[in-house]
Amino acid sequence: MEKNLAENSDSFAPRDETPMPDPKRDGNADAEEPPPPPSNNDEEQTEEEKKEEETAETVDAVESPPPSLEKVSEEIDQFLVETLEEKEKERVSFEIHGYVGRFLDLIEEKLEKCETGEGKAKWEEVIEKDTWLLESVNRISKFKKTLTRTQNHDENETMEEKNEGRDSIENRVGVILQRAMSFLEEDFRLLIEESRTPTELVPDVDPKGKHVERSEQKEDNLDHQQHEESESEMNFPGYTDEAIAYMSKIAGEMLTGGYESECCQVYIVARRTAFEEILQKLGFERISIDDMIQKIQWETLARDMIPAWTNTFRQCTAVYLPGERKLAEAVFSSQPSVAENLFSSLSRGVVIPLLNFAEGAAMTKRAGEKLFKLLDMYETLRDIIPKLDGLFPEESLEELTTEINLAKSRLGEAAISIFCELENSIKSETAKNPVPGGAVHPLTRYIMNYLNIAGDYKETLEQVFKDHSRIEHLDSTSRPFYQENQNQNQNDVVDEKESSTPLSPFTAQVMRVMELLDTSLDGKAKLYRDVALSNFFMMNNGRYILQKIKGSSEMRQVMGDTWCKKKSFELRNYHKNYQRETWNRVLTCLSHEGLSVNGKVQKPVLKERFKGFNALFDEIHRTQSSWVVKDEQLQSELRVSISAVVIPAYRAFMGRFAQYLDAGRQTEKYVKFQPEDIETYIDELFEGKPQQSTGRRKT
Repeated sequence: MEKNLAENSDSFAPRDETPMPDPKRDGNADAEEPPPPPSNNDEEQTEEEKKEEETAETVDAVESPPPSLEKVSEEIDQFLVETLEEKEKERVSFEIHGYVGRFLDLIEEKLEKCETGEGKAKWEEVIEKDTWLLESVNRISKFKKTLTRTQNHDENETMEEKNEGRDSIENRVGVILQRAMSFLEEDFRLLIEESRTPTELVPDVDPKGKHVERSEQKEDNLDHQQHEESESEMNFPGYTDEAIAYMSKIAGEMLTGGYESECCQVYIVARRTAFEEILQKLGFERISIDDMIQKIQWETLARDMIPAWTNTFRQCTAVYLPGERKLAEAVFSSQPSVAENLFSSLSRGVVIPLLNFAEGAAMTKRAGEKLFKLLDMYETLRDIIPKLDGLFPEESLEELTTEINLAKSRLGEAAISIFCELENSIKSETAKNPVPGGAVHPLTRYIMNYLNIAGDYKETLEQVFKDHSRIEHLDSTSRPFYQENQNQNQNDVVDEKESSTPLSPFTAQVMRVMELLDTSLDGKAKLYRDVALSNFFMMNNGRYILQKIKGSSEMRQVMGDTWCKKKSFELRNYHKNYQRETWNRVLTCLSHEGLSVNGKVQKPVLKERFKGFNALFDEIHRTQSSWVVKDEQLQSELRVSISAVVIPAYRAFMGRFAQYLDAGRQTEKYVKFQPEDIETYIDELFEGKPQQSTGRRKT
């Protein structure tokens, strides 16, 4: 530039029309002549020297290899360290050396090779071969931040002081960083999607078909669940420590480099997909509330979907969500708040559909058979809530707990409504025909079996009724009652301490159901014209009720000893009334009174007594052999009590008076039964099988 300025200096000189004086022309020979201009030979020599110098430089360059990425990276690291030191000294201006451009060139070459390559076949190659990319992104991110900080400082300087090339470098760094981050994002995606092994699961679906064995099933299911949880913890979420560590490094660089949204999007999509696989293996099917109410049959819900839901919810909160939280915390260890947000979003996406399913089940049409499945779901939510503490961040915990409690409340209200419908089941049973043979009425079986199963859920029902004891709207007869009735007609069986204990809402409702059932049975007993059969019916049904209550420790606790004593007292009365109406007539035929006049046996009267006994016993046997007692113990007790009354009386009657009948044909005509025959015929009673006449059989 100086040469050009010198060569063109005439253009900036003042123009003068007077010519310069010529020494020769003026005759001044001694005047000093100006030096001669450089010759053309000198100029050519100068150009040759330049070419030689350039050639020498080229040779030197060929002999020394270009700096490697490792070497340039070391220089970049040193540059960043020095820049940090300058920043601490509040001197942030610096010179961008040539190795910066070389570093960027080498990174671009690497990225171009990646773009034109065949791609990664396995996720292991990410860890083995892409370490350079992770390290380079780290350097580029730091370098970009350094440029940004110094750029902010330079903005306070004059335009003349500003480094004009810095904007260009910063733009180039931004482009390269974006390209590198796209590769890093793909590496992260490959690791999060491909490096995990499939979680092996065996759905632990328990249909609970036999509620009477519920306690044993709970123990077996608990052991099985604990065993399965320990196996699941070993296999979930299925990443090696090496893969998690590398994912953590990538996530850290992406978040630090300003690519948080891209990183989080890859993570959340991959983990949602993984959880969808888990839910599918556990048997849970996402379904809308409308479809549950309108399209799905309850049998399908009860048999398949609700057990799968219960198992899925329990295992998710016990195993999979805790494992998911650990994974998020490990991958995003550099940003705990990001880990919390991702886990909260993912877990909400799992829990909310499960809660929607619960609400849909609670909204289905009320029916008695649905109660226990709804209570299973209620118990699941109740047991899960304490496990949430410490699993979710505080804000998410409060929100999820509120929604779980809401779903639990709706299940509880549905359960109360269904249970209280037992009253209407009893009231609506208005059959006008008596049950054949005085057997246990179907209504009695239904109600008592229902209460017997309810006993397995006693604690849950107590809690549900306590939390949702607003049952006034169901029926005006559903009142917190019984205190005034509990002390009536119990005489010596009243337990003053027990009767003074306040009844819980659930116990009060059960007592109300039992009271209505007794009233209904009283009305049905009146349908029998035979008083003996009416008492037999009440005894038969009462025995069934008492045995069901005693067979369930929970229901016996609900009803109490006072009720059991009262029911036993009633049964004894029904038994006495039955025997009086049936067998007292038989004993009248065997009475000794009126047979002797002045010490002489009246044969005509004796013959009538035998004939009356034979006819009456034959009628009773023919009739009551069709009566039904399914309870073997009651059946045996009845036969024993009848035999104890009839056989001794008959044996004594025969022993005293049979001798007064003429031997032979007369005896055969009037004495049709031996005591052993009476016992055999009594043992045929109450089997529900009509028998032919005893007289016909003997002939």
